Amino acid sequence: MKCFYRISQFGMSRVTRILEKKKHNLVVGEGAILKIADFLKKDGIETVFVATTPGFIKRGTLQPFFDSLTASGIKYVLFTDLTPDPTIESVEAARAKYAEGKCQAIVAIGGGSVIDCSKAMAARIVRPKMTIRQMRGMLKINRALPPFYAVPTTAGTGSEVTVASVVTDTVDGVHYKYAISDPCLVPKCAVMDAALTTSLPPAITAATGMDALTHAVEAYTNRFASKFVRKKALDAVHMIYENLPVVYAEGNNVKARENMLLASYYAGLAFTNNFVGYVHAVAHALGALYGIPHGQANAIVMPYVMEQYGKSAEKELSELADVANIDGHTQAEKASNFIESMRKMNRDMQIPCKVEQLKESDFDTIISRALKEANPAYPVPAIWGKKDFEKLLKKLLP
Repeated sequence: MKCFYRISQFGMSRVTRILEKKKHNLVVGEGAILKIADFLKKDGIETVFVATTPGFIKRGTLQPFFDSLTASGIKYVLFTDLTPDPTIESVEAARAKYAEGKCQAIVAIGGGSVIDCSKAMAARIVRPKMTIRQMRGMLKINRALPPFYAVPTTAGTGSEVTVASVVTDTVDGVHYKYAISDPCLVPKCAVMDAALTTSLPPAITAATGMDALTHAVEAYTNRFASKFVRKKALDAVHMIYENLPVVYAEGNNVKARENMLLASYYAGLAFTNNFVGYVHAVAHALGALYGIPHGQANAIVMPYVMEQYGKSAEKELSELADVANIDGHTQAEKASNFIESMRKMNRDMQIPCKVEQLKESDFDTIISRALKEANPAYPVPAIWGKKDFEKLLKKLLP
């Protein structure tokens, strides 16, 4: 089976390299969101669907953006009925509002949940006869979305540049997280306006920042990483180590916030082209079962997974240590010190080192879901079976 997995992963790695040639439209700078009205007007858009959180509306942060739409003669339909992890119900509610308003384009302003919900909604718009459950997995959509502008307000998920939308499903009262993945889900344009991120509380800043770090680290340590993937991952890790401690302590530091948005974007490019790994597979299961925020789950799990990979990820981790300016006399020492640096970053940002809700009685469920998600798709450094996951989960017990 391991041989089959590796052959499958190698083949997929060659397919995903096609995505590296895809042109990405990126707009960066304070006030960048105000440029969207011009883009929409140029495309002849008369009515746009705007998805965001109630908090942004309450604070009035987006009023200049709404004013720019009105000044350009563009109507907008506002949708804020969103959950922290997008559910099928939220997706369907958004789709109904889009259709009712006769919208022609989408602007998603928010964290990964807002953008992922909007992506899934767009998929339902172009594939009205398919349910979200039928879209689960890879390459099920294969249709161009309406013009889609993603405005990330957290620096973590990279959803503004990825091929995936993660949704939460409920079957018989049990929650499941899974991804819909298709190149057509990459938004038309990513708009990085750091001023929209300065109101993020330290805890969310920490969790989303560690989510971005996980994307970069897993993409880099995975097998078959191309030069493009390695470059983007290294850039992301370097920028995160330089800027995440700064934005955690100084939320209003606009330059550091912008750097984190770019780091998240680079990490998103990296894992879109080389996948994630067992950290994400376990974190998705933990998040669905216990409601743990995704970034926090990744942050807790990552040091343990990287440590358990041992020699199979040692070289890559030592290279990541170099760009993070972490010392070590040998390759093994650098790798170990890099793992310890992630633990220290968690401690400094008050992220737990254990999963307080974790119970041994849930091990089988978590392992089953992780194996289903990761194998054979993720080209992880070492392929694990049930016993390997049991070993990991025991370390995560409180």
